[in-house]
Amino acid sequence: MRFVAFVTVFVIQCFLPDCVSAANRQFVVANQVFLAGAAAVDLTPGEGVSLNGPISKPGPVRGIHDRLHSRAIVVQLGETTFAICVNDLCMADREVIDNAKKIVEKRIGIPPHQQLISSTHTHAAPRVSRISTRQADEDYRVFTAKTMAEAIITAHQNLAPAKIAVEQFLLPDAIACRRFLCEPGSVDVNPFGVEGERIKSVAGRSTAVIRPAGPIDPEFSVLSLQHLDGTPMAVLGNFSVHYCGGYAGGQVSADYFGAYARKLEESLTTKSEHPKFVGIMSNGTSGDTGSFSNKEKKKYAPWERMQHWGNLLAEQSLANLESAEYQIPQRLNVSSSELKLKVRKPSDERIAWAKKLLSDPKAKGPHRWSRVYANETLHLADYPEETSLMLQAIQIGDTLITSCPCEVFAGTGVKIKEGSPFKKSFTIELANGYSGYLPSEEQHNLGGYETWPARSSHLEVKAEEKIRLELLLLQDTATDPSL
Repeated sequence: MRFVAFVTVFVIQCFLPDCVSAANRQFVVANQVFLAGAAAVDLTPGEGVSLNGPISKPGPVRGIHDRLHSRAIVVQLGETTFAICVNDLCMADREVIDNAKKIVEKRIGIPPHQQLISSTHTHAAPRVSRISTRQADEDYRVFTAKTMAEAIITAHQNLAPAKIAVEQFLLPDAIACRRFLCEPGSVDVNPFGVEGERIKSVAGRSTAVIRPAGPIDPEFSVLSLQHLDGTPMAVLGNFSVHYCGGYAGGQVSADYFGAYARKLEESLTTKSEHPKFVGIMSNGTSGDTGSFSNKEKKKYAPWERMQHWGNLLAEQSLANLESAEYQIPQRLNVSSSELKLKVRKPSDERIAWAKKLLSDPKAKGPHRWSRVYANETLHLADYPEETSLMLQAIQIGDTLITSCPCEVFAGTGVKIKEGSPFKKSFTIELANGYSGYLPSEEQHNLGGYETWPARSSHLEVKAEEKIRLELLLLQDTATDPSL
């Protein structure tokens, strides 16, 4: 059963006194009812906390290259408040995020469906989930929930009259699809020994590539908040790049997401009575988008590449904001739902295969990752028959933001934008939990790493269509494009 929570506030300017000029009406209304605040709180794990799960450099924390943060924006219009909290984590499961939301609701009253809490997907930070070959670090899970909540609560304490601008620009040469369609019969068998897949991806091999298997979303979105006197308050960037990488073993890093935030903070922090400026970078729809393009085949030293791209994206954002028109939004609408989806449970035959393979430590499967997926098969066997996902659509002024707990493919993100009532819209993925990759039914039929059944890809084959249609429905519920 679908649950929709809907909140709307509309400020009618005609109720203002006639003596207030048209030019000043917006200021008076906003000074009374539109508020925003931002904050950043340190999220860095201590030595020994598990980094298991990052593909590039697994193992325990042995050092800190750059610190992790929970960064939050809170906006308020009349009686409606909404929070966005972006965390420098590979991912965070729903249990942790729900615990953070409960703290926020208890302390300052923001309901859970009016909080969007996401992870950036840096691969040099912990997976705060139970998808790991190591036992979950329970202390860090508790710390993470408290830190997320603290960031939102502090941002709420910093609420002040504000105005907003949203700009979007294209960077088509920066990214590429990481899944490639190949000639029939040219791709190796998958970890389960099944033939016929058509995708070269993270763990599929072929020398007969035809073309990228899906589109990219080259649009960079940047949402900027300022105090009414023009002092920068916060900037939230959104781009569909999986992660950058280029780490050193055992070292914690926020990846290009953190580099982007730091560059903005270096450029926009001013000496004033206002709280410190906060830069934020969220992940868009990058489930099938790789790292940044490197057509020149340049070799980078550790950390160099992510710094390069973080700086470049920040500079592009600042350049586009120079001509931005800041407004005081007249609407803050929030629509959310709990969508129930089936889990791709393994068959009895698949379970028997997994148990047989794992029973012999020396046995080798048909693929170098067969033992990994045999373990995943047994984990999925213990999963419930269905799962519930929180989806959201948020209108702030003339901008629409949607959220999804999956690693959403770029094609899905583009379709959501195309169906949006507004030209300015974007999706924040890995929000409000972690529900694995989200390939479309067509992509499932082609196969590839992102479709192989595991805790990282467990939703039913039609999940993408159901989620996409639900988000479009929520947009219609939440928005008023006339403003």
